Amino acid sequence: MSSSSVDPADPVFRLHAGGKMAVTSTVPLTSREDLSLAYTPGVARVCEAIAADPALVDDYTWVSHTVAVVTDGSAVLGLGNIGPRAAMPVMEGKAVLFKQFGGVDAVPICLDTQDTDEIVAAVTALAPSFGGINLEDISAPRCFEIERRLDEALSIPVFHDDQHGTAIVVLAALRNAARLLNRKLGDLRVAVSGAGAAGIAVTKMLIAGGVNPDDVVVCDSRGILTGDRGDLTATKAELAAITNSAGRRGDVTEALRDADVLVGVSGGQIPEAAVAGMAPGGIVFALANPTPEVHPEVAARHVAVVATGRSDYPNQINNVLAFPGVFRGALDARATRITENMKVAAADAIAGVVAESLTADAIVPSPLDPRVAPAVAEAVAGAARADGVARA
Repeated sequence: MSSSSVDPADPVFRLHAGGKMAVTSTVPLTSREDLSLAYTPGVARVCEAIAADPALVDDYTWVSHTVAVVTDGSAVLGLGNIGPRAAMPVMEGKAVLFKQFGGVDAVPICLDTQDTDEIVAAVTALAPSFGGINLEDISAPRCFEIERRLDEALSIPVFHDDQHGTAIVVLAALRNAARLLNRKLGDLRVAVSGAGAAGIAVTKMLIAGGVNPDDVVVCDSRGILTGDRGDLTATKAELAAITNSAGRRGDVTEALRDADVLVGVSGGQIPEAAVAGMAPGGIVFALANPTPEVHPEVAARHVAVVATGRSDYPNQINNVLAFPGVFRGALDARATRITENMKVAAADAIAGVVAESLTADAIVPSPLDPRVAPAVAEAVAGAARADGVARA
């Protein structure tokens, strides 16, 4: 979009004018005494205390309630590789959501590099300023290595939201869809369309949550993942080794034959005939945004429950149901990392918010439901303590 296409009267541009966030003080600065306490000479005493005991940084700075929202601009929304400057409005938006829904302060960090080593080095160098790192909109497969290396290098939570936020909410939605249909997760045959960051994380999360890996079939753009395909990345090969025990081959139509569940995280279109080949009483999560893999009205002709990533259809699978509470809980527990059990606990908490009032059009809470983040935070903090990664 050129500058000539920017309309200052457009409500979208009016809202974004000047950015969506600012830094404010939490202490008064109206007298000489205020200045002497907040800055010199008083601040020196706090610095000396932290130098003697670095753990005190959590008590006497913003670190215990602040995360960095880090991107390289390589996979922003459905816009692709638009770079760090164009990514800033999304990162600001993410930071505002952290504050609104989780009471977590967040700072957008848009890095002008897409080199894996440079990103890891930059985030590692920045880490002392934050209590957690939220990786955002970094393209696969680099995102896997970046998250892994940062998780190993840092003693604070590192969370790639495009992977794990989506996966947590999908697991929550599937738990409630199965409950509504009187089904068990371990009995469901699941087809995942898409083997990028979200697809791989969703598959792993569903398995961690109780889906039988033998009954999971994952497709990328070239078809079903099988162990003998010579074109698989290491991450896809790992997934192929634990799924599809029946050895199915072919495209997404074959993957969906007699499947109970479709999870679409690919952006590619799936023909109606493929959905019609699913088992009766099925579940479709078509999460590509803004254009779902299957139009929800088309999917509803053949299955019992439909969810999308869009806010204008029922059952929005929205990451905002997960990440504010996940980080709130991790920060409250002063967790050193985010474990699989913490993610599963988050999914269970999201599902539990509406578990007693399920309908086919309401298997997950609204993103605006104020009960969600506190429930997720409590569950995540408890799981962190149970897993031995909590420092509080």
